[in-house]
Amino acid sequence: MTSSLRDLKVYTTYPHACSYLQDREAVTLFVDPGTQMDAQLYSRLSRLGFRRSGGHVYRPYCNDCRACIPARIPVADFQPNRSQRRTLRRNADLSVKICDSISDDAAFHLYQRYIHARHSDGDMYPPDREQYESFLSNEWGVTRYYRFHDGNELLGIAVVDEVEDGLSAIYTFFEPEQANRGLGKFAILWQIEAARELGLPYLYLGYYIRDCAKMAYKLEYRPVELYIDQRWSTLL
Repeated sequence: MTSSLRDLKVYTTYPHACSYLQDREAVTLFVDPGTQMDAQLYSRLSRLGFRRSGGHVYRPYCNDCRACIPARIPVADFQPNRSQRRTLRRNADLSVKICDSISDDAAFHLYQRYIHARHSDGDMYPPDREQYESFLSNEWGVTRYYRFHDGNELLGIAVVDEVEDGLSAIYTFFEPEQANRGLGKFAILWQIEAARELGLPYLYLGYYIRDCAKMAYKLEYRPVELYIDQRWSTLL
């Protein structure tokens, strides 16, 4: 394993269209894919605001923009608000199964429906099986898949990494025809409780972006910690 973060090789992409803010260009900093990554190093990078996509570990590195702010929830202090309690009640009938793979047809077809309904304007459209398995792959022995079922019907899947000090919410997709359930919100609430039961202090949520509706929702979970100026600060 790399002994010091200062020894890591990193690369930046060329400027490209931002996926979150219109009329902006983005630059991404990637850890060298040849790095001998393991759970410990990945955990250290997570604490510094890095995220995972497939086997790539990255963070935004834009010269003139700091809109992408890493966010995490201190789970011991979290208490659901009235709306979140309603979401929990609405989904109390669901069962959750943990598995090590989502390569089956049922999981992929759920992902297809979700991308078509929710993200037809995004980078993952049209949904492709090779891209799906690469993006949501099980890396470094830390990835778990949580399947949410209503009886025998698969309604959602949360892809979650377990790092040293928390769970990291990598991606969640769910049945778009069940919008009234609030499955995306329920998945976050369930992961908060899962981290608490495992004795892990945080749920890492990825990047909060104030001016992007798809990313701004993360401040609905209070208290939340934001990684600003190389330190985590609590927002109550």
